[in-house]
Amino acid sequence: MKIVFLITLSDPIGGAQIHVRDLSQALMSRGHQVTVLVGNEGLFTAELKRIGITYRLIPNLIRPVSPLRDWRAIWEIRSAVKELRPDLLTTHSSKAGWLGRIAGRSLGIPTFFTAHGWAFTEGVPRLQRKIYRLAENFAAPLAARIITVSDFDRNLALKQGVGDPEKLVAVLNGVLDVPRDLWAKPGIDPPRLIMVARFGLQKDHSTLFRALERIRELEWEVDLVGDGPLRSQAEKAVREIGLGERIHFLGERQDVSELMSRSQAFLLVTNWEGFPLSILEAMRAKLPVIASDVGGVREAVADGVTGYLVPRGDDKTLAERLSLLLRDNKLRVQMGEAGRSRFESSFTVRHMVERTLAVYDEVVDKPVH
Repeated sequence: MKIVFLITLSDPIGGAQIHVRDLSQALMSRGHQVTVLVGNEGLFTAELKRIGITYRLIPNLIRPVSPLRDWRAIWEIRSAVKELRPDLLTTHSSKAGWLGRIAGRSLGIPTFFTAHGWAFTEGVPRLQRKIYRLAENFAAPLAARIITVSDFDRNLALKQGVGDPEKLVAVLNGVLDVPRDLWAKPGIDPPRLIMVARFGLQKDHSTLFRALERIRELEWEVDLVGDGPLRSQAEKAVREIGLGERIHFLGERQDVSELMSRSQAFLLVTNWEGFPLSILEAMRAKLPVIASDVGGVREAVADGVTGYLVPRGDDKTLAERLSLLLRDNKLRVQMGEAGRSRFESSFTVRHMVERTLAVYDEVVDKPVH
């Protein structure tokens, strides 16, 4: 089976890139031929090269809307797909999803779109939500199937009238496992917290900082992994509240698994999400998770069992939940163990691959297993 993946950008590496990398590698291990089309060179393409996945560049595939370059990108995608002659085309990220569906439909190739969180979800600015919903309404009929990475996103699409119910399928994300020496020891005191998130409008570092200010009398340190346009603003905010010695800005890192293994709890304070892989990575590492109750997060985090869910923007509740974990190392261990069990039963790459292949089989004449 020949499969072509299409994704917009190589940088920064986010959930969509990790999903494409892991799914591609798993499919290749089962004997399928995989080629990834991507807009630019970067960390993602370096990863593909390292693990032996073939990729091609689509130079005009960029994130901003540009009518001229977008049409050029459609023809570049179309030419590459026509040459490769795959059995199916699977598109990832919004821009690649729109343009790829047009190109695939024009060639009569079964085309799939995986929505890694809708841009018209709650928490996104209202005008942006409206524009993206209209764009998805236009593109939805062009896909043989639309795969959402959470039940929340499937239900949101149906509520907004995006896509045919029979063509919308939820396949929950999964991540590769790590060796035991990368499992955390959440019972260690004083605890170290970690949050892996880009400094942009989507993530809510300001609520995290307000919560940490409320519990400054407790012993803790926080590692913030990630970069982005709002990083300098966040660093200034931390200095102003006098927590600069306890909140560490680590920037982009390639050793996140190692950093998690040295932590005692994981945080994801955010305004909106699809189904974040970082939470699965934390559960994989035996870390208890405190996360904002947005998008499909509650499909991963069992509140009160593997961690805590906190209302969006609620720094008071966040501080209370943090305090519970910081004061009780046995609770951290218990929740971390429960998270690891939940990961093994539901969120491995094997689970994701088998469910994805089942969706492909519904459309493609030649079985992909």
